[in-house]
Amino acid sequence: MDIITSYKPTFSVPINQSKFNLNTSNVAGFFGGDEAIAAMTTVHLYRGRRWLGWYNSPGSYTVAKKFGRLANSRFWDGLFPGPNLTPAEVFGLDGKPGPRYWGVFSGTEMTTGHLAYLMVQKTKEIQPEAEVEGRETTPLSVTIVDVGDGVVKHLDRAPMMSTHHALLAAIPITISLATCGISAASGDWLAFALIMLGIISSGVSCLVMGTAQLEFASVKEAAPGVPPADGLLLMRTDVVILRGAEKDIDPITKGKFDLKMGGGPEFRRIGLCSLLLLAQFLLQLLLIPQASTFGQIMFISSVAASWAYNSFLSSLEQEKIQIGVLLKALRDPPMLKIALKNRAAQAVFACLVLSDNVRRPSNSDFKPKEVLQCFIPNETRVWNTWRDKVMEELEKHEEEKSFDLSSSELPGFRDDEKELLRSLFQDARSAYRGYQKHINKIRPIYSPPLNEKQLS
Repeated sequence: MDIITSYKPTFSVPINQSKFNLNTSNVAGFFGGDEAIAAMTTVHLYRGRRWLGWYNSPGSYTVAKKFGRLANSRFWDGLFPGPNLTPAEVFGLDGKPGPRYWGVFSGTEMTTGHLAYLMVQKTKEIQPEAEVEGRETTPLSVTIVDVGDGVVKHLDRAPMMSTHHALLAAIPITISLATCGISAASGDWLAFALIMLGIISSGVSCLVMGTAQLEFASVKEAAPGVPPADGLLLMRTDVVILRGAEKDIDPITKGKFDLKMGGGPEFRRIGLCSLLLLAQFLLQLLLIPQASTFGQIMFISSVAASWAYNSFLSSLEQEKIQIGVLLKALRDPPMLKIALKNRAAQAVFACLVLSDNVRRPSNSDFKPKEVLQCFIPNETRVWNTWRDKVMEELEKHEEEKSFDLSSSELPGFRDDEKELLRSLFQDARSAYRGYQKHINKIRPIYSPPLNEKQLS
């Protein structure tokens, strides 16, 4: 007699005598798909996470469709149709559009990508260290980021998963193995096999997908003789001033995260993992209703525990983790945020920071009027007059600047235009006073790299 047919259950379950069916096929592959995808995208952000996927995870169909698109061949494209994205895009490490960047000395103007987006998100979290007084319209800010010498070209390793995260992972793993063993002890080998299939397919997929190496890819070398790359990341209300050499700012404006995954460009191993997850979905969908009622309860228990853990992983703020990785690669650049109260003051303050003689190269092509035009593109005679006067004052080498129009310059303006001009020049004076007040905070934030003579 066959061993399995002669096997007697360790204990009998009365509920199995009833004709009640839980109809668990609906949760076999669709339930918890978004959470499962979010959980899978953390395998590269935490060192050690790829070893902790051995549980009966729900949403296998959704995960297979998402990551199966990485596999790149006619066979895999037919099985998992959709655009063939890069590994970094599939795992959420690339694809977010960044703000517009303008290099005020180099003239570079471009749309940035994912890393500039992360930098902007970081500056939004910073609290202003100072505030410039003046006429209040809309709360604005200027954040100064000094990217020093020595950007890490390749990330050594992702941050280690904390102990309590690892202990939480033990819960779904233990429950999945326990429900698997209890199903076997009760004589329901079908439930045992289907739960074990979920454990294996999830664990193998997590292990294989987590073997990729997270790297920080940037422009290898800037052209010799290029001017400083000081420039602006322009947003609707906030502005980030990047200060540093071209080779140090390029990683933010042109760099990206890269996942070095073996088996490219076809990524057959990822395709096989997705195929295993698809097989899990089909087998659980068809066979779970054939299991005993108790076996179905065990199956749902393992799926529920796994879904709860996936939900925890999806609740982790992955952008913050990526920001931490980026700042580590940039050697934690110092940041200073100044709050301002209107757009005109913000434009003048940014001009003052960028035109500082400590940073400004000799014979540079820096044109304050272009910066003002970038902030406020209005082409009315009031704004044109204001920009011309502010530019004139900024280009003076005098210690004290006077942002005002003489009586001889006012004829020809209507009363309402004169009132607006007075308000705008008052904004410029407020920005100048605020800059002078906080100049000791603004200048020391930058520490130029030591030259060879200083190093020796």
